[in-house]
Amino acid sequence: MNRRPLGRTGFEVSEIGFGAWAIGGSWGPVDDDTSLAALHTAIEAGVTFIDTADVYGDGRSERLIGTLLRDHPDLVVATKAGRRLDPHTADGYADLEHFVDRSLRNLGVDTIDLLQLHCPPTDVYYRPRVFERLDDLVKRGKIRHYGVSVERVEEALKAIEFPGVETVQIIFNMFRHRPAELFFGEAARRNVGVIVRVPLASGLLTGKLRPDTRFSESDHRRFNRHGEQFDVGETFAGVPYEIGLAAVEELRALVPSGVTMAQFALRWILMFPAVSTVIAGARTPAQATDNAAAGAVPPLSVDTMKHVRDIYERLVKTHVHQRW
Repeated sequence: MNRRPLGRTGFEVSEIGFGAWAIGGSWGPVDDDTSLAALHTAIEAGVTFIDTADVYGDGRSERLIGTLLRDHPDLVVATKAGRRLDPHTADGYADLEHFVDRSLRNLGVDTIDLLQLHCPPTDVYYRPRVFERLDDLVKRGKIRHYGVSVERVEEALKAIEFPGVETVQIIFNMFRHRPAELFFGEAARRNVGVIVRVPLASGLLTGKLRPDTRFSESDHRRFNRHGEQFDVGETFAGVPYEIGLAAVEELRALVPSGVTMAQFALRWILMFPAVSTVIAGARTPAQATDNAAAGAVPPLSVDTMKHVRDIYERLVKTHVHQRW
């Protein structure tokens, strides 16, 4: 597994990371033993970076990772805070320490490697006091580094104006190209780490979903299909399901021999040097193995990259590009 610098944090992390939303919940039924097996499999394959959040299963994901850390204390773990606020308003981000303390207990650590604001309201990025409080948490040793998880490119660009923001987590995949236009260059110029989430567009880019695929009631791909519970961009990357399926059928012809479509989609993201790590979700050991192997896929050709861009321009762009 190749490693890349995580911005100026000093961490060198695996370019394929482990996204731990699915092992917490909101993706249908989960089993803790299977989730732990998936985590161990990922580590055996060279994964050194895990991303979670305090709301994933109301702490379930963090607690599973805490169990893992007992045997693998050298892993770099990022968590997020803010979405537990009720109401979820910008005012609440002025003091997240009680959430940080809960995450410390869930993870069983004294210091959080990387704390990220969890897709806060846009107004947060215009409140310096929020970032001053995070600086204070660094000084007091509760967190080592901090960053933000954003919905929109504009939020990412504003966030990195604050000198303490060392990482940005953002949606980027073959259905969401916009971050590469301006943000990636600015992040590289400021030496900000880029953590890519939703790399497989909620499973669309695995090539395994069909028009008749049915999702359980506890799966956000059913209950958030139109943004009923949170930003619709988190579900299928905001692409209408039928449009996504049609684009996948065209992309399928570009997948190299011996490579799964998921690996192809992950390798496409790694073609962008500004990316530090891609947090691919996995609920089973088989999924973890498949994701980790993407790092060994040879670089994609210029022609392939152009074809991917063409499919995006023709089928997807009008649905997502200016929205996020």
